[in-house]
Amino acid sequence: MKRVLVLAAVVGMVGNVTSALELGDPVPATTVKMKDVSGRMVSIADVQKEKGTLVIFSCNACPWVKAWETRIAELGNRAQEMGFGVIVINPNDPAKVAEDSYEVMQQRAKERGFAFPYVVDDTSGVAKAFGATRTPEVFLFDGSGRLVYHGAIDDNAREPEKVEKHYLADALRAVAQGQKVAVAQTKALGCTIKWR
Repeated sequence: MKRVLVLAAVVGMVGNVTSALELGDPVPATTVKMKDVSGRMVSIADVQKEKGTLVIFSCNACPWVKAWETRIAELGNRAQEMGFGVIVINPNDPAKVAEDSYEVMQQRAKERGFAFPYVVDDTSGVAKAFGATRTPEVFLFDGSGRLVYHGAIDDNAREPEKVEKHYLADALRAVAQGQKVAVAQTKALGCTIKWR
């Protein structure tokens, strides 16, 4: 009896833990509508394209995001030109960090020239469905909607001129050319998500 209770407790705890998607998994939570900085309601399904879909969990306040933000804008805009759907999602609770507010999102998207939706995950539910834990955290899906890259933007957030491994750029190029992604999984470096 004691063993059964312990097992039940462990199962209960595991049920609350989010685990990251595995390579090859399909895009989750595709129909959830989220408010874009334009005021429109947008879902992942709305942005999916033939080449694939790039989903980045991000925010405004995290120093890691700030370090990578110019590259996020450039890569996101370029990915759209390459035929990928792109969406950047803020799962953070602005009640915990004021800089993560919708108004600052609007300002940041304008300043950085985001040509893609930057949306609010107002329950953090989409981030949980992905098993995301960090900002920024990248998920790239191919044209069939399967995860082919998960992790960081590149290997040097602080010093763009010293980047040696362009993980996301290389993955986008490979998928666009119908090739296998050479480095499909890296460690997402960033701030922990401030759950709602």
